[in-house]
Amino acid sequence: MSRIAVTEKIVTTKVSKGLKWEDVAKKVGQSKEWTTALCLGQMTATPAQAKVLGKIFGLSAEEQKWLQVVPYKGSLPTSVPTDPLIYRFYELVSVYGTTFKELIHEEFGDGIMSAIDFKMDMKRQADPNGDRVNIVMSGKFLPYKQY
Repeated sequence: MSRIAVTEKIVTTKVSKGLKWEDVAKKVGQSKEWTTALCLGQMTATPAQAKVLGKIFGLSAEEQKWLQVVPYKGSLPTSVPTDPLIYRFYELVSVYGTTFKELIHEEFGDGIMSAIDFKMDMKRQADPNGDRVNIVMSGKFLPYKQY
């Protein structure tokens, strides 16, 4: 048994039952974005959250324990993503990363945007020229400290 095996079981069960991440998230009591990251192996569940997911996805007690283990985050199969959708985010950072950095430093100073104290909201935005993906990311600013 491994965390990867539990993730695969969750995804397989989601597909076979025709579940939506938003519906799973409501039962877990968290956002669809965070819950999806949890189910895909990037977050750590509390015992109560693991139990809820256990009921939804038919997970054993041992499988529920794997949901509570701190995962190895950022674990893509390749250093440059090959999945076209994920690659577009890589492309965004490649093209606009220096712009993000420059504008954040100009506004906040020398520091980073946290991916730990972080929120994300993804919505479909209707547009007459074709629906758009609207993603809002909000991370706490963490200044570098002098020591």
